[in-house]
Amino acid sequence: MTELETMKAQALARIDAAGDAAALETLRVEFLGKQGSISALMKTLGKMSPEERQTEAPKIQDLRGGVADALAAKKAQLEEAELEARLAGEMLDLTLPSPAAPKGGVHPVSQVMDELAEIFADLGFSVATGPEIEDDWHNFTALNMAETHPARAMHDTFYFPDTDAEGRRMLLRTHTSPVQIRSMMAQGAPIRIIAPGRVYRSDSDATHTPMFHQVEGLVIDRDIHLGHLKWTLETFLKAFFERDDIVLRLRPSYFPFTEPSVEVDVGWQDVGGRRVLGGDGDAPGHGWMELLGSGMVNRKVIECVGLDPDEWQGFAFGVGVDRLAMLKYGMDDLRAFFDGDGRWLDHYGFSPFDQPTLSAGVGARA
Repeated sequence: MTELETMKAQALARIDAAGDAAALETLRVEFLGKQGSISALMKTLGKMSPEERQTEAPKIQDLRGGVADALAAKKAQLEEAELEARLAGEMLDLTLPSPAAPKGGVHPVSQVMDELAEIFADLGFSVATGPEIEDDWHNFTALNMAETHPARAMHDTFYFPDTDAEGRRMLLRTHTSPVQIRSMMAQGAPIRIIAPGRVYRSDSDATHTPMFHQVEGLVIDRDIHLGHLKWTLETFLKAFFERDDIVLRLRPSYFPFTEPSVEVDVGWQDVGGRRVLGGDGDAPGHGWMELLGSGMVNRKVIECVGLDPDEWQGFAFGVGVDRLAMLKYGMDDLRAFFDGDGRWLDHYGFSPFDQPTLSAGVGARA
């Protein structure tokens, strides 16, 4: 047996005896690595004469190929043995529950929107919608807002460079009141609607964002007075906060689209560092919190939509949906509503299967 044949036989025997992948890798480096014994033989071919190379090269190549094939075969054998050992030792318990699948949640704003629709539907209101990109006439002029009104200023309102067919400036609506105008012009009277939706104002802090949600209510009928407004708001807030001790205080105010106008305060008390609505604001340990604006619809607004203010009267109110959610569910920063943080939604979100109803409660949590 020649020296190369002896080297091959010894290498194959050692490869066959390798007990694991680490030992096999050590042999690969020893034989075929840059400093390996077979690699060293390959380098000697360059120093041989052409005649010697022609004779020795096939022998060295046979040695190298045989060792490489043996290493590959042994590696496959070891991997198969390892897999069989794992299969024999590991078990899958099919009785265990499957991992929880990711699930979505209902955003608190959407939940409150549903709650409002449920409450006001029970009071005979329908839900009205309108465009979020409005024109100046529907957003301001039809609501008796003067050209010099601060809300028309560029620093309060997001305007577009575009105008409509009549040359009126286009803007992102600052309230959902244009929906009231469009609804009255389209349906006439009597009418009883709420108008929830997104609105936009140039403002941003812990309690204000450039985009937020608002719901407005409108009733137009014959012989409507402030007593109807107060009863409607009391009934709505008692149902929404699910408390019978909601107490309201109406303060005179001014809005161009209502006359008379009233700010609505609600009694509250501190419970564990959290404001909880309920009780008389004048009672010991209680206070008043301004919650929403309202009033009787201005005669000029009724005339603007083509109705006779001597025949038809009505009231309107508006409140921030995000603010209602913050008060009911104990949230302290409005900006978190729009951060898109999944952890926040996991904490405050609602199950899509728990729809609010007056019989089961409008604030059912997941």
